[in-house]
Amino acid sequence: MREEQAHPMIARLTGSLMEKEPHRLVIDVGGLGYRAFIPLSTYYALPEAGSEITLRIHTHVREDALSLFGFVSREELELFERLIEISGVGPRLALAILSGMPVADLVTALSEGDSGRLRGIPGVGPKTADRVVLEMRDRIRTMPRGEESGARAGSGGSLRRDVVSALVNLGYREGPARDAVGKVIGSDGKAEAGADTLQTVLKRSLKYLAT
Repeated sequence: MREEQAHPMIARLTGSLMEKEPHRLVIDVGGLGYRAFIPLSTYYALPEAGSEITLRIHTHVREDALSLFGFVSREELELFERLIEISGVGPRLALAILSGMPVADLVTALSEGDSGRLRGIPGVGPKTADRVVLEMRDRIRTMPRGEESGARAGSGGSLRRDVVSALVNLGYREGPARDAVGKVIGSDGKAEAGADTLQTVLKRSLKYLAT
């Protein structure tokens, strides 16, 4: 009989941020590069590449893979781990739910039983939204609101690509994603006044896609 292989359960990583994308990052810890999948709320809070960061980690083990999911705050990690306890909600869908709205807004929606706010997130149909709210409502406790990142975007073209990439990784089709971003970013490639951060443009694009 083959013995089961023991997997290291990583709970926290501190190291240098090597690469970052809206849905994942690579962190160098003692010369080893760890890839972790992240929600948009964590991406917003990341510093520039080369900076030292600390991530709270959920290690997800399957028979054929070991995946790391990273979070900058305890609240994000707690919500993620509560979500994946729900039948039919895997790690990728839990990340999509966390990426669909700010953590504080998600906590409010769950606490108030507002499943409608979850139904516009890719992969979350009416039945899933209702089940998530039903099972999470009594578990949710008031969580402190974290400060949102206000990292400025680079050029308009770079911002457009980053937002479209983020939307596609959230499950939206590229065509509608480009159309939504185009409504937020001017035709000259510059963000509209008051919408010059990736976070703000992404949020406004998500609103267009939800209508």
